[in-house]
Amino acid sequence: MLPKELDVIAIVGPTAVGKTALSIELAKAIDGEIINGDSMQVYKGLNIGTAKITPEEMEGIPHHLLDIKEPTESFSVADYQKLVRSKIDEINAKGRCPIIVGGTGLYIQAVLFDYRFTEEKIDQTVRENYYKELEKIGPEAMHAKLAAIDPKTAAIIHPNNTRRVIRALEMAEHNGVQKSDQIQHLGNHPLYKHRIIGLNMDRQFLYERINHRVDIMIEQGLLEEVRGLYDKGIRDVQSIKAIGYKEIYDYLDGRVTLQEAIDQLKQNSRRYAKRQLTYFRNKLDIEWFDAQLGTIKIIDNILQK
Repeated sequence: MLPKELDVIAIVGPTAVGKTALSIELAKAIDGEIINGDSMQVYKGLNIGTAKITPEEMEGIPHHLLDIKEPTESFSVADYQKLVRSKIDEINAKGRCPIIVGGTGLYIQAVLFDYRFTEEKIDQTVRENYYKELEKIGPEAMHAKLAAIDPKTAAIIHPNNTRRVIRALEMAEHNGVQKSDQIQHLGNHPLYKHRIIGLNMDRQFLYERINHRVDIMIEQGLLEEVRGLYDKGIRDVQSIKAIGYKEIYDYLDGRVTLQEAIDQLKQNSRRYAKRQLTYFRNKLDIEWFDAQLGTIKIIDNILQK
C-alpha cells in the first residue's frame, strides 16, 4: 500500500502507452480518484480524437475535469492549475488519493510545483512602441537590445521569435523583472508529497500502437466527430488545433485527401509522443516502468516501493 502521507500521484507517459488502464487499476488498489491531466480532454465533444475514457472504462472510479469546457472556450495552464489544486484538496479531505493521469507535462508540473502565473497587464502603448521599433531596426538589433539587459533570456530566444523577444523586453524594462530570474525561481519547489509514475515502452512498439490507435479512431467515427465541430463553424480556437482535429480539418477544407490526413495524424502523433518523452525526462523526477510488463506487475511494483 502507498504511504498514507502521500498527497497525490501522477501517471505520465507518451500517448497510447497505456496510462488509462494503469490508472483504473491503481485507483482500485489505493482507493483513489482520477483527475484528467490532458489539456484537450477538458473539452466537450472531443472524445474519439483525444482518446477520452468512456463511462464503461471508468469502472465506477470517479473522474474529474473531463468535459468541463465548450470547444469554443479557451483553457490555460493557469486555469488547470487552480482547478486541479482544488480537486486535490477535495479528494484528500475524503481520505482518498488523487491520481492525475495524462500526457501534458507542463500542466502536471504546474500543479505539483510552485509555478506562479502572474502575467501583468500590458501597457498597449508600450507594446506598440516596441513593434514600431522592431520595424525600424529589425529582429537582430531588437534581440541585441534584449541581450544587453537580460542575456540569459536572450540566449534561449531566437532573434526571429520577435513576440517572445518583445515580451521579455517588456518584463525587463517596465516590470523590473528579468524573465530568466523569474523562470529560475519558479517550478522547482514541490508543493505536495507526491510520486510521479511514468510509463514507456520500446519506441518501435509504441509507434505501432499509435498507428493502430489512429486506425481505431477512424473506425470509431473520428471523421464524423470532427465534421460535427466543422459544421458548427468552429474554427481558429484552441480545441481544434489538437492533434486529431487539425488534420481532419485540413481534409474537410479540401487541402488534403482523407488518406493524407490520416497519415499526417499518425506522423504528428508519433512526433508528439517523442516530445512528451523529452519533456518528462528533462523536467520531472519520474519512476519509470516498462508498459510491456503488464498492468498487474506494474501495480505490484508500485505498491512495493
